[in-house]
Amino acid sequence: MLEGIVRESIGKAATKAYRRDGYLIANIYGKGLENVHAAFKMNDFIRTVRNKETVAFAVKVDGKEMNLVVQGYESHPVSGNLLHVDLMVAQPGVVTHYHVPVKAVGTPVGLKNKGMLFVAKKRLRVKAAIENLPTSITIDVAPLDLGDSVLVRDLPRVENVTFTDSDRVSVLSIIKAK
Repeated sequence: MLEGIVRESIGKAATKAYRRDGYLIANIYGKGLENVHAAFKMNDFIRTVRNKETVAFAVKVDGKEMNLVVQGYESHPVSGNLLHVDLMVAQPGVVTHYHVPVKAVGTPVGLKNKGMLFVAKKRLRVKAAIENLPTSITIDVAPLDLGDSVLVRDLPRVENVTFTDSDRVSVLSIIKAK
């Protein structure tokens, strides 16, 4: 379980000091909850987020255990290092927006016709409660040929989950290789 600390000071000097010590600055929030200004060890946070099995992951801050979901992050424009992350508490029964990863399964027919698989949306925005949230949205790409695409409206419906992206948005397609 990832462990973090509560930041006492949220000023510029204190933030720089935390970053210099190897911490990642984070804000934790949730519906009806008080915001928590926290900091996590950078390497521990990255390792936890990369190895998570579901959209939510467990965190312990100030003696409290919470299930959190990454809502947004800010990275340095030159080095690419994480600077700040926004984390939302995954509260059971509360319907809110999440970003669910898309997984393509199979080998498209279009690959044999000198095409390549282009994934336009790596994550789809959905509205659901955390207990109804799928771990990923799986799309069978085997029947797709050159020029074919899968739109949001073509995806199979998941019970108690609403796709909030527009129906005409392309999720993935088979394009001509150059």
